Amino acid sequence: MINADGLEPGRSLAIVERAYRGAVETQFSDALYCAYLFHRHLGGLDVLLRGSAVTYAVRAGEPPALSLGGRPLTTVNDPRENLAVLLDSEVGVWVEEPDLLAHGLTRDALVPEVRTVPGGAMAARWPVYRAVFHL
Repeated sequence: MINADGLEPGRSLAIVERAYRGAVETQFSDALYCAYLFHRHLGGLDVLLRGSAVTYAVRAGEPPALSLGGRPLTTVNDPRENLAVLLDSEVGVWVEEPDLLAHGLTRDALVPEVRTVPGGAMAARWPVYRAVFHL
């Protein structure tokens, strides 16, 4: 049952604050992939994107190809693909508005299913969640 804040009790909340640290070190897993696994294993998850991680929720074109030493690196994760998997899996994705604005972005730049909240507003909702943790 969803409450007045649009939250379903019993879910957990994962907070992601830092975006993409490098293709080579995250080629097998990243925070959004881990969020998907937590969603499956915990029985429901919402994700709050803060800081530079708000850029994960922005509509964008295909990322440029990456090469290392002249060789193409084809195992690089695309955060937008992982975000789509989260949204398709009914993970609630939230973005803090001040961090969005700090990156020169507006709500219009976001993937349509992503919701925004005022800065710090999710902390008031923590009692609804079964667990709150950072990824």
